[in-house]
Amino acid sequence: MPTPQPTVPPIEELLAGAHVVSLPMRVKFRGIMERESLLLHGPAGWGEFCPFPEYGDAEASRWLSSAVEAAWHGFPAPLRSVVPVNATVPAVPADRVPEVLARFGRVDAVKVKVAEQGQTLDDDAARLAAVRSALPEAAVRVDANGGWDVPTAIEALTRLAGVGLEYAEQPVPTIDGLAEVRRALREAGTPVLIAADESVRKESDPLRVARAGAADLIVVKVAPLGGVRRALDIVAQAGLPAVVSSALDTSVGIRAGLALAAALPDLPYACGLGTVSLFESDITTDPLVADDGAIRLRDAAADAGLLERYAASAERRDWWLARLRRVHALLTPQPPSLT
Repeated sequence: MPTPQPTVPPIEELLAGAHVVSLPMRVKFRGIMERESLLLHGPAGWGEFCPFPEYGDAEASRWLSSAVEAAWHGFPAPLRSVVPVNATVPAVPADRVPEVLARFGRVDAVKVKVAEQGQTLDDDAARLAAVRSALPEAAVRVDANGGWDVPTAIEALTRLAGVGLEYAEQPVPTIDGLAEVRRALREAGTPVLIAADESVRKESDPLRVARAGAADLIVVKVAPLGGVRRALDIVAQAGLPAVVSSALDTSVGIRAGLALAAALPDLPYACGLGTVSLFESDITTDPLVADDGAIRLRDAAADAGLLERYAASAERRDWWLARLRRVHALLTPQPPSLT
């Protein structure tokens, strides 16, 4: 049975605790240097509503369900108090890899972005080689964000496997394509597991990837899946190992990711929850960043001074509040028409 969506408070209640921020990035990530987010304060704490601007309202509604769960309903009981996390290396030139890795402290696992538009496989290979040179013992995984077609993915992963890959995340955009890449690598004896990300969180049926045999593991992100409880349900039904990752969240959003990672019965892989280190600043005085390759489970409360310092422009605040109203309307029953 599907997990019921959390009860959504009236829009006036959400607006009363809403703050829109724009945080500068240290390096370009997903093509942006500023990350905008709408933070909500409710009786259970803070929630984050930050679907990327290009997402439609229907897709964004799951992000609002997640924020409401965090700020109004709280999280399930944890099974662990410390969550291992990976470092994240954006699609930077190879000579910038040591600089990026230095922000994460001790690193046992690294996710490296590949298939960046405008770059080549040689760029990816150089970036991977720089990571492996800096961290010869670390687990290394790559994330293509669906940026390759099937032949290119097979060629790329065959070549990149030489550095020793833990897995490849979403090498191609479609579920059928993932299944084809996975089958081809297996038949060739190339030791690279396939992880599905977008094919889980952006599909109307997030379990189809498991039924299609398209992945060895799934990447789950709290906000795009509608909250911690719904994500737990999806992992249980999929029957595949899960990696918890972030959607370039502030510490408020990372707190929800930690809640999911802490509540999973099994956590075989380091989680992609170390992305606060990619920001110049955060909205809390106790950022949820890794210490010795892990983050200790704790709450994240937004700081009034930081909310003011990084407040978005009036124009962007109005844009986000209008979006909040539209998305809220999708989650709340509408009164019957009298006509």
